[in-house]
Amino acid sequence: MKRPWHLLALTALTLLPAAGALPGAASAEELNVYSYRQPYLIQPLLDAFTAKTGITTNVVFSDKGLGERIAAEGENSPVDVMLTVDIGRLAGAKDLGITSPIPMDQLEGNVPAEFRDPDGNWIGLTSRARIVYASRERVEQDSITYEELADPKWRGRICTRSGQHDYTLGLIASMIAHHGEKDTETWLTAVRDNLARKPTGNDRAQVKSIYAGECDIALGNTYYMGQMETNEKDPEQKDWAASVKLLFPNSDERGSHVNLSGVVLAKHAPHRDAALKFISFLTSHDAQAIYAETNFEYPVDPEVPVSERVKSWGTLKPDSLPLHEIADFRKAASEMVDRVGFDNGPQS
Repeated sequence: MKRPWHLLALTALTLLPAAGALPGAASAEELNVYSYRQPYLIQPLLDAFTAKTGITTNVVFSDKGLGERIAAEGENSPVDVMLTVDIGRLAGAKDLGITSPIPMDQLEGNVPAEFRDPDGNWIGLTSRARIVYASRERVEQDSITYEELADPKWRGRICTRSGQHDYTLGLIASMIAHHGEKDTETWLTAVRDNLARKPTGNDRAQVKSIYAGECDIALGNTYYMGQMETNEKDPEQKDWAASVKLLFPNSDERGSHVNLSGVVLAKHAPHRDAALKFISFLTSHDAQAIYAETNFEYPVDPEVPVSERVKSWGTLKPDSLPLHEIADFRKAASEMVDRVGFDNGPQS
């Protein structure tokens, strides 16, 4: 008897169920999903997809190791699609050889070229900008550049999470893509010495530090603002959010660095037709609108508007440099973080 495969929220790869615990591949009305995205973020989309198509979605969630698991499972893998955040994991799936090209002519919506792999091995679904949170009380300026973060006027005033976190590596990789490794290392060293403390915590923790007066500006993703502003479970986060304004770096120049959530089609997908229907749905106007309203993200389809809340934060001009080019510099970015001792905090 086939056992139901319920939505699982797991924090370690070793806790994931074995492939044998998954439903068999015989049912054409099922879709098996591995997701780095947290269950509550994707459930509205899964529900809408099932309502539209009648296809049941079975999801395993983990915050690490899913790409490697698919590679280890090989031809016996039960997974049809993998959902993930960050260009590094999308490009990493391609490097692992676990993807199958997605036929772009079957997509419902419009995904611009800069938000998809040239060979179709992954496509972006939503974007989020890496912006600067700034204290409303202590920061008068309303514009900034990433380059300016190295200015000595910010000495002891910047907070950020680890330099080895995917979000930080993406930004550093974009700086390498624009300025080269030598100039970026000089910049990163200066930013390190402008930090108020050692990098620690997540993006919301940086805003809390601004609220507490520990620093004046911090790097973070846009959608965290929406999560704080609407947090009924932990309402003090509304106070954190109210204490800052969002500055969109380089808006007058090349634009702000953006990163992606995205999807890959598994190489050995047992329900390929259902998988393609799902991927097509995720690019549709309906799904893009759900992303915009529920997750406070930017739809990749330029015809789908952002939510009113996101619009209230300011105008995003995204960097037009293709993300697959930025991904090429992530290894160099990681090595640079260690080389300058970024996570050790200020050294002068």
